[in-house]
Amino acid sequence: MPNLPAQDNADLPPVIDTTKAHPARIYDYMLGGKDNFAADRDTAERALAVWPSVRTSVRENRAFLGRAVRFLAAEAGINQFLDIGSGLPNVGNVHEVAQQVNPAARVVYADNDPIVHAHARALLTSSPEGRCAYIQADLREPGKILSNPVVSGTLDFSRPVGLLVVAVLHFIHDSDDPARIVSTLVDALPSGSYVVASHGTSEYMRGEQTASNVTGAYQHGGVGLADRDGCQFADLVFTGLELVAPGVVVTTEWRPDVDSFRPAPWEVSTNAGVARKP
Repeated sequence: MPNLPAQDNADLPPVIDTTKAHPARIYDYMLGGKDNFAADRDTAERALAVWPSVRTSVRENRAFLGRAVRFLAAEAGINQFLDIGSGLPNVGNVHEVAQQVNPAARVVYADNDPIVHAHARALLTSSPEGRCAYIQADLREPGKILSNPVVSGTLDFSRPVGLLVVAVLHFIHDSDDPARIVSTLVDALPSGSYVVASHGTSEYMRGEQTASNVTGAYQHGGVGLADRDGCQFADLVFTGLELVAPGVVVTTEWRPDVDSFRPAPWEVSTNAGVARKP
């Protein structure tokens, strides 16, 4: 029988504002999920109208996440993961990928959407040897994430950890001081840990108005986007770390599966990278 997942505020009902779009539910809609509401679908459809390949971008980002976790578990020897901005459960969740390699792998998921937390408690179960835990938390408050007893009770920060901040930093504006957020998290990691990250960008998009139209579609739904190119993304996340080859590239170019179909960069418009903390 699988271990029961750790729960944060498990007895409290989630407070879900279905009138406002949320990145996790927009992402779920783009992936073909059903855990979204009219506001999320409206925002997603507005984005699709001005950039039809956004679904391709989302799928390729998810595929990158799977490859990166597989690399950490199989080649880097990482058996514990902190996934911040994890989104709703879908095919190829982090614990499923990691525990295929190492059944004893441990994973903590964190997201600030109550519906993510509710579904995670119900749907995500660990292998008997490993463990999964879930907390409702906001990336903008990294100290609270690190000090959460569910996190410290699941992960051992005296050993290397895989920190995942995938497709979430582009929702963090400069006014939120993303450098402080990232440095707080990375500073807490022991030597030998890895950081996996991806970030949307307009640098590959066709047409001068495409990027502003996509941003406008999200803003109409109350979701802001921060546009950073590959160099800005690398400086924000990977400064002081050792990038794993091939470095910071479009998601489709990060260690792609053999003979896999790779969309053009403008269809993906998301950079990604993996780096080791010395």
